[in-house]
Amino acid sequence: QVQLVESGGGLVQAGGSLRLSCAASGRTAGIVRIAWFRQAPGRERERVAASTWTGELAAYADSVKGRFAISTDNAKNMVYLQMNSRKPEDTAVYFCAARRSIVGNYQDWGQGTQVTVSS
Repeated sequence: QVQLVESGGGLVQAGGSLRLSCAASGRTAGIVRIAWFRQAPGRERERVAASTWTGELAAYADSVKGRFAISTDNAKNMVYLQMNSRKPEDTAVYFCAARRSIVGNYQDWGQGTQVTVSS
C-alpha cells in the first residue's frame, strides 16, 4: 500500500500560481501511475493530470491543459502539481492518487487539500 499526503493548498487570486505537493511513502516502488484529481462542491471528481511515476506520459484534462503541469521527484518520493493562470472554477479539493497496476482504478488516495481561487 502507498500512503499519500498532499500539501500546499490555500487561497490564491485569479491569475496567480500555486504549487501543490504530494509526499508518497510505503510501497512507492510499486507505483505505476500517479495523478491529481479535484472535486468541487456538487460536482463529480475530475482527473486533472496524470503521469507515470517517473514523470513520463503526462496527460491533462482539457480544462487545465496549458496551465497545469505534473512532475515527480522519485528521489524524494514527491509529486507536484504546478498550477498557473488560476481561474475561480479551479476552486476544489485536490487529491493525489496512485495506481499500482497498468490498468484499472487508482488504489491509493491522499486526504486532499483545499484550493480556493478568488476572482
